[in-house]
Amino acid sequence: MSQLIRLRDIQATHRDLIGDDYYDPTGKTAYGANEEKIGKIEGALVEDTTGRIRYLIVDAGGWFSSKEVLVPAGLARIVGDDVFFDSLTKAQVEAMEVYDHDYQYSYKEQYERDRKAFVADTVPQAERFEVQDTSYNAPNTLELLEERLTVNKDRIVAGLVKVGKHVVTEERNIDVDLEEEHAHIERTNVDRPTDRRIGDDLHDQTIEVELEAERARVGKETYVAEEVSVGKTTQHHTETIAETIQREELDVDRDGNVVDREGNLVNREGITAEDVRRARGM
Repeated sequence: MSQLIRLRDIQATHRDLIGDDYYDPTGKTAYGANEEKIGKIEGALVEDTTGRIRYLIVDAGGWFSSKEVLVPAGLARIVGDDVFFDSLTKAQVEAMEVYDHDYQYSYKEQYERDRKAFVADTVPQAERFEVQDTSYNAPNTLELLEERLTVNKDRIVAGLVKVGKHVVTEERNIDVDLEEEHAHIERTNVDRPTDRRIGDDLHDQTIEVELEAERARVGKETYVAEEVSVGKTTQHHTETIAETIQREELDVDRDGNVVDREGNLVNREGITAEDVRRARGM
């Protein structure tokens, strides 16, 4: 019967068993069904003979005030720094036993406990399922994330056109031909006798002639001089938007060697268990 030990313990005592490129989920954020945040990963249990991760120690403080449980590693989906348990529900976690830090767990014994917890009477029928052997296989796939730009268009008021009218006063000159009459007096010398005496008809003999003239009469009429209609036209233009995006890349070369960001090989030879404990503050 294989025993289960904490990953941090095997890191210090049997580093040759797990190698240098093992996955350590400790400290990752944990999510349950419907991507509901439930807490974080406190560590992992591995087989003492193979070093394979079989359980993740999950602190379900988001569902309970304080409760650590063992969740089969095969139920996990790892995305970056997050661990998703897509089928794990609150009722299932409630049926699980609290993880005991001082207890020596065995793979077979804990397997039997799982089979009971996931089909417990307190778990709704729709959430029950039979635990399979594949439920204990640690995920061997990492999802590498990248950011992509999404562009949406909003309709805004870019301008406002108002068309009105006002009165402009200006002077206009119009040439008009007018006629007017002037008196023209002709005098003719006459030499003939008359019976009248000088002065007899001084007050009765007058001649009146009406002199006529044309006078300009100016009137104003209103005409429609211009028609104005306002419409809209649509023009298209291309706008370039610059934004910084990120993506995750795997730190291995074509030969499978671990490399840093500059492509240099990472050499972990000579690192002792004491170095690991010192780096972790143990």
